[in-house]
Amino acid sequence: MSEPTTQPRSLGALREAGHRPRSVKDEIRTNLLDRLRTGQTAFPGIVGFDETVLPQLESALLAGHDFVLLGERGQGKTRVMRTLVELLDEWSPVVEGCEINDDPAAPVCTRCRRLHAELGDELPVAWRHRDERYVEKLATPDTSVGDMVGDVDPVKVAEGRTLGDPETVHYGLLPRTNRGVFGLNELPDLAERIQVAMFNVLEERDIQVRGYSLRLPLDLLLVATANPEDYTNRGGIITPLKDRFGAEIRTHYPVEVEDEVALIAQEAALTADVPEHLLEVLARLTRGLRESSSVDQRSGVSARFAIAASEGVAASALRRGARVDEPDPVARICDVPTVVPTLLGKVEFEMGEEGREVEVVRHLLRVATAETFRARLAGLDLTGFTELFAEGSTVETGELVPAQELLDQVGTVPGLSKVLTRLGHGDDASPGQVAAAIEFVLEGLHLTRRIDKESVDGRSVYGA
Repeated sequence: MSEPTTQPRSLGALREAGHRPRSVKDEIRTNLLDRLRTGQTAFPGIVGFDETVLPQLESALLAGHDFVLLGERGQGKTRVMRTLVELLDEWSPVVEGCEINDDPAAPVCTRCRRLHAELGDELPVAWRHRDERYVEKLATPDTSVGDMVGDVDPVKVAEGRTLGDPETVHYGLLPRTNRGVFGLNELPDLAERIQVAMFNVLEERDIQVRGYSLRLPLDLLLVATANPEDYTNRGGIITPLKDRFGAEIRTHYPVEVEDEVALIAQEAALTADVPEHLLEVLARLTRGLRESSSVDQRSGVSARFAIAASEGVAASALRRGARVDEPDPVARICDVPTVVPTLLGKVEFEMGEEGREVEVVRHLLRVATAETFRARLAGLDLTGFTELFAEGSTVETGELVPAQELLDQVGTVPGLSKVLTRLGHGDDASPGQVAAAIEFVLEGLHLTRRIDKESVDGRSVYGA
């Protein structure tokens, strides 16, 4: 993003414009308070945390605390961490060419202090966008102290500088995030020696590089993520480092089905139309897996399971559209079982369930479909659908049966318009959406034992 052309370009002009140095935590506090007062969303795209996680997060930020987000995989920890950049000023001044983004009015590195003394108000100023002030690192076992804090730069030494010169230091990620937000994913995976190197950063706000007498007061907000089991039980975090974080905030999976559906709709990249009732089936399936005794709940079931499932269901509909020359394909309930085998790698099952994984998920899928059927269509008169089979008639459907073929088999059904209304469709529903609604009703009637069904080779015959 190009720098603004109307902003001051020297320290003198910056002072005349009223610039006063302030810490990044003060900056975030001020901007967060502005959003709270005006009712503006402080954390866009975060679903299901309004009454639980966000109040704690707001309190930690207002207190100026570094903090850890604790939660199982797929609970949105990284997403929360990345939204913090929106609480920074859009543009901030830095000393031009500074490796650690010094404030022109209060430089801290050796180079910038020297330039400040030489140039005074003529010190050149550059501008950084807030997106450049967020740095994220995945903690991996091979991460080194040099990566995080810094090391001697042999190129600078070869240029003739002495080893004792602070300007021979190549700064690591933490100092380069000065006056910004540093996000550290999976903190327990960081080697203990690296955790020790972070002590001073979190408490004294300075860094130490090898044997250098180098005090560099850093100004940053440090946020980390961790799995609760790794963080609290396995000793992945050394105790003094835990003590230096001001807050621990627990995240969770969406509590309400509506939140899970909204999250799927927000995050999934769908290649075909997936009706909302199908998204609800996938949301309930995901929740069922999180509650199942067959699944290892210590690892959790990520929201990415439901997101990937919805994308797979859309792809199945797209495949049907290509195979049977159906324009504007719409996903149906028959598309869901086809993607189940591709999702098993996202779920950790208990040891005793080996070989039964597909059976477990398909059972929970049937439960999720029945729950959605009752929740969406409770109280409706569906005798018009059951009477389709009164004289031994059948309706055949499947992943390669076109929507129009299904509609031709069913014909006019009393009560269909009310079903479409309950499922969020109006009078302008497309043939694909009508077929998806009909198939959902037929599957629901079967699961509630009101009609029979027989499945063979990817095709289902209702009324058989």
